[in-house]
Amino acid sequence: MKIAYLSTFYPFRGGIAQYNAALYRELEKSADIKAFTFTRQYPNFLFPGKTQYVTENDIADPIESSAVLDSANPLSYLSAAAKINKYEPDLMLSKFWLPYFGPSLGTVARRLKAKKIAILDNVIPHEKRPGDLAFAKYFLNANDGFICMSNEVTQDLLKLKPNADYRYHLHPLYDHFPARIDKNEARAQLGIPQDKKVLLFFGFIRSYKGLDLLIEAMKYLPEDYLLLIAGEPYGDYNQYSKLIEQHGVKSKVKEFVRYIDDNEVATFYSASDVSMLTYKSATQSGVVSISYHYNLPVIVTDVGGLKETVAPYNSGLVVDEPTVDQIVAQTKAFFDTPASVFAAGIDTIKEKSSWESLATTILNFYSELK
Repeated sequence: MKIAYLSTFYPFRGGIAQYNAALYRELEKSADIKAFTFTRQYPNFLFPGKTQYVTENDIADPIESSAVLDSANPLSYLSAAAKINKYEPDLMLSKFWLPYFGPSLGTVARRLKAKKIAILDNVIPHEKRPGDLAFAKYFLNANDGFICMSNEVTQDLLKLKPNADYRYHLHPLYDHFPARIDKNEARAQLGIPQDKKVLLFFGFIRSYKGLDLLIEAMKYLPEDYLLLIAGEPYGDYNQYSKLIEQHGVKSKVKEFVRYIDDNEVATFYSASDVSMLTYKSATQSGVVSISYHYNLPVIVTDVGGLKETVAPYNSGLVVDEPTVDQIVAQTKAFFDTPASVFAAGIDTIKEKSSWESLATTILNFYSELK
């Protein structure tokens, strides 16, 4: 069996590339697979971060790939399809997380002779823009089957394509990061007092992720609580700096407002007691996956598919609504619960979500597709 995998691969950085690399490595154990990627993923003016590419401090799996697709150049859509067809794949696998990629990935898919399965992180984005639904529909209608990473994504898929053939699979755990280190050592490296209850907000800082709620919640938590912010802002971070001053919580917040290189991730997770996802909207999140990799419990809001990665396993706590009062209450409740309760839950979910399981689901799905 031959698989063409068209998505973000090395030298691009970030969670999408990490996901693709891990799945590629699992699929190559049982299939002939070739990676195809972008010559240009985003035009620079559309990319809110500092760089789209790996740096010397990233732990990146250098998957060998053919750069064939410029997302902003329609002529490349046709040439990319021709190059992939030349490989003569039985299956074309792609990953979809933004409607922006609908025209490019959708056009390529339409011109391929292979069966096409798309892995859906999102269908309808958190931050909506004109054309989103049209671009998403264009992409969805070009594919034969879908792997949904959450029930929320499944519902969105069926709204736009009611007859869609799909399979559901939990987001596998990222396992390429450095091993956990001693908590005291990690806190010393970050300048965090050893006696604090440390709440970690990790990852790209975007408005829908509710950092504003978490900052305000710190106002109502005791002095021995500390919020550790670690991530690169997508947008203006000044609004959060102003909130920290406004709520008088500067002494209770430690900020690392930048892209966190892969080799630093273990330090932040090892220093923390709980991972906070106080999102206002969501589908699923790779941050939960990283948290479980480091055996770190999570507190999530009941939005999108976040609850389904926590509640069934008792691997953390769920905030019913993204409000400051409820965040405060559940945060206090977390520290009143024995850590062993959450540890057992994390062990359970680790058994259920693996890259091997995802690869098997995809290959079985391919054989069942009409």
